[in-house]
Amino acid sequence: MAQARKQEFTMVAKTISGLEDILAEELLSLGAKEIEKHNRAVSFVGDKGFMYKANLNLRTALRILKPIKHFLIKNEQQLYTQIRTINWAQYIDVSDTLAIDCVLSSDLFKHSQFLSQKAKDAIVDQFREAFGVRPSVDLQSPTLRINLHIKNDQCTVSLDSSGESLHKRGYRKQTNLAPINEVLAAGLVLLSGWDKQSTFIDPMCGSATILIEAALIACHIPPGYYRQEYGFQRWKDYEPDLWDRIYEASISKISDKGIELTGVEISRNVARKARENIKLANLEEIITIHNTSFQAFDPPAAPGILIMNPPYGERMHLDEDINSLYQSIGDTFKKKYQGYKGWIISSNMDAFKHVGLRASRKIIVFNGPLECRFVCYEMYEGSKRVFKSKEPSPEQ
Repeated sequence: MAQARKQEFTMVAKTISGLEDILAEELLSLGAKEIEKHNRAVSFVGDKGFMYKANLNLRTALRILKPIKHFLIKNEQQLYTQIRTINWAQYIDVSDTLAIDCVLSSDLFKHSQFLSQKAKDAIVDQFREAFGVRPSVDLQSPTLRINLHIKNDQCTVSLDSSGESLHKRGYRKQTNLAPINEVLAAGLVLLSGWDKQSTFIDPMCGSATILIEAALIACHIPPGYYRQEYGFQRWKDYEPDLWDRIYEASISKISDKGIELTGVEISRNVARKARENIKLANLEEIITIHNTSFQAFDPPAAPGILIMNPPYGERMHLDEDINSLYQSIGDTFKKKYQGYKGWIISSNMDAFKHVGLRASRKIIVFNGPLECRFVCYEMYEGSKRVFKSKEPSPEQ
């Protein structure tokens, strides 16, 4: 058993477009080997214990996949044939359940759902032929979740060790309209270069996701700390003792630095939801929510950092409304946040121009299907003003 534990294999961590570099840095710090960046993914090598560790600790990963077979296909029948060559009895029993996800990027095939169905048929036919009975499908909570990645004529079959997406941390029960993904929120905090000690403010905090992710980072709380289960815990080769050791080693690093994070939310109802999420995460002593407007709030003295996810304008009826909002953001930056670094994420490139400040950095990230810019404005104190020169377009 000890020898099996040390056997290393390739894994793939899926992520959001724009966070590949941050995810690679996370993997390196955890001790991954042979790290390679791809589009919305990072591959790496590790053993079973590292797979457990990655699921628990990676903040910018959506899933950890374990590839088990790679082959070329030209049609659906070839997919069926290749899937049947895998000995599925080593992964599940007839009494178990399965689900198949298919990611498709190919002109050879049109429907990912049909390919998932074809792969399912191959697996259940193998069991029916060998045992006379077959495992059933459970799309919500299967014993084994299988991932098909088909690009052109290349197919990779992987086991999904995460189960539910890793962005589902387990602390967020209350959300507002269009809440930010937890993985993206953590990525923004890491991209900002926050030192985990100085003042941190989210002046339009919504359900407090960015604040909670920042607190988890600062206190070394694993992002999986609140989760109840992972996919690998249903696998045949799951080792509970190994998992317990990985878990205990990770949570032993948790520390309360005595930091204070501040959220500002104008809606009384949304501020209530934020406080409920903070309570669920047991972070009430670290995060404080102020029920007021960004413009009215008086921040602590600099230095500090703020990260905000303002409306992008998709749900606002008039361009003037969104442009006025972004102009107000810029004016408030100038008036109240000298000595701060202010970060804004938005998909509205035209609205960015109304901030009226010169950006020091722009990073392309995706919020769901929306291509966004994560833009930094440095509000210097004294005579060195950021608004002396015209702001170049965030589209650049």
